[in-house]
Order: sequence, then C-alpha cells, then structure tokens
Amino acid sequence: MNSRIETTVRALQYYAGALWRWLGMLILVWLAAGCSPSSPDNQQDICQIFRQQPRWYDYAKAAEVKWGTSIATQMAFIQFESSFYSHIRPPGQTLFGLFTWDRPSSAYGYAQAQNPAWRDYLNDGASPLARRTHMRYATDFIGWYNQRSHHRVNIALDNPTHLYLAYHEGLTGYERGRYQNKPHVLHTARQVGTQARLFAHQLAQCEYEFVCDGFYQIGPFCRK
Repeated sequence: MNSRIETTVRALQYYAGALWRWLGMLILVWLAAGCSPSSPDNQQDICQIFRQQPRWYDYAKAAEVKWGTSIATQMAFIQFESSFYSHIRPPGQTLFGLFTWDRPSSAYGYAQAQNPAWRDYLNDGASPLARRTHMRYATDFIGWYNQRSHHRVNIALDNPTHLYLAYHEGLTGYERGRYQNKPHVLHTARQVGTQARLFAHQLAQCEYEFVCDGFYQIGPFCRK
C-alpha cells in the first residue's frame, strides 16, 4: 500500500511540476510580447519612426554598414511586410474558433522571414540569439538577404523594387521571372521602391538627430 501511495505522490509531483513549467513558459511568452515596441504612429515618415524608436536607427545603420542595403530600403521592406508589428504572421484558418492552423506560409516577425530562409541566415553565421521579433535581427536579415540577391542575380543594392521582388519570390522564383505574371506583386514592389525613395529623402533631412559623434557614445545618450 505504501508503495502505491509513493507512486501516486511521485506522479502528482511530476504533473504539478510539468504544469508549473508550462505556466512559466506562457508567462515568459506573454512578457516578451508585452515588451515588444509598439508600431510607429506615423509609418509614412521615417524621421518620426526613428524619433519614436531611436534604437531602430542604430540597428538599420549597422545593417547598412555590414551588408550595403540602405536604411531607407530596409525600413520600406519592413513597412510593407509587417507594418512594423513584431509578432505578425499570415492569417490562417482557425480550429473551433480557438486555434489557428493551416497558415499559407511560415513568414513571421518584422521582416516576415520564412523558416527556410531564416535557417539559412542562422547557418550563415548569424547570432544564435537572433529572433525574428527583434528589429536588430530583422534589419540584419534583410541586409543579408539582399546581399545574396546582389551576388546571385546581380540586383543592384540601390534598386529596392527588384530587391523586393527577389525577397518576395525567392531567388529561384526571381530568376525564373515568376513575378512577371503576378500584377499584385509587381505593384507592391513598385510601392516599396517609391517608399524607399521617400524615406531616403526624409532621412537626409533628419539623420543628424540619430548619429553618434564618437565610439564612446551609445544609443540615445548621443542624440543631438
């Protein structure tokens, strides 16, 4: 009898521990979502975007220096991909009105990076801490991807329209010209190009606000 009681107690302890671990994970996910920066109030003005989220300028500038894609192009991509929402996914069907499933793609995060491309990015030397819901890695991913487009299909890094076509269709799809029969994709790519040029013009008027003067200055402490 004692052995049965001990077995039951151990089983209850196991399930209680599992329940607490599950609840702990839910709390961490909730906290992470709650700590994500809010979407900018004015998404048409890059100066206002960076004034609201000044660290985003630093992330985009680092990616520009590393990969060659302009800040304006990076932010235009993110605006059209996610509207600056960190945890967004493509809409999917719901099961019993409770659980979402059968999404059209695995796109996720600011840059709407899909699982295969994200795995390639991680395997190509990205930080093991990289996550799609953080702007630092979203901008870095876009820069990395556009560098691949530049080398593989010879798209100039100052051509946001065609960079976006390769980003949206994948490099193989771009090489095969699949976008040519997709008017909505062509239209969006042209919009991305227009937005990137607008952002570049705006940033030229306000970038001095976000630039640090010395290596010893960090983040918002060197704003002019």
